Amino acid sequence: MVSTQGFVLKAFVTEADYQDRVVAQWLLKGLKEDYPRLAKIWADGAYSGAFVEKASELGIEVEVVKRSDDIKGFVLLARRWVVERSFAWFSNYRRLSKDYEYWVTSSDTMLYAASIHIMLRRLARLRSPT
Repeated sequence: MVSTQGFVLKAFVTEADYQDRVVAQWLLKGLKEDYPRLAKIWADGAYSGAFVEKASELGIEVEVVKRSDDIKGFVLLARRWVVERSFAWFSNYRRLSKDYEYWVTSSDTMLYAASIHIMLRRLARLRSPT
């Protein structure tokens, strides 16, 4: 899960045999306690169903951004680019660009380390005199 600015709020790396919609439900646990102002989540069409129901139980609105089958070619979907931009930022980190890690906990840690590095660079840029 990322913020509207693309910063990681919560991540959970698993083996490849888990579906994203199942893992997304695991991410909801404790999310409202960690981020009490969280009111809305934008999600891909694959997350409709049980994820939306579980989020609504926690008082979080989920807006599913669906792709239209009528349109051919590339179409910019509302809010979807935020997550894609975050993935692009992570591809700049060698250990995240390929599957180098043996343990999923190491991958999870590298994801958070890269996210912290991105946030610190942004803060330093804001504070540097021009």
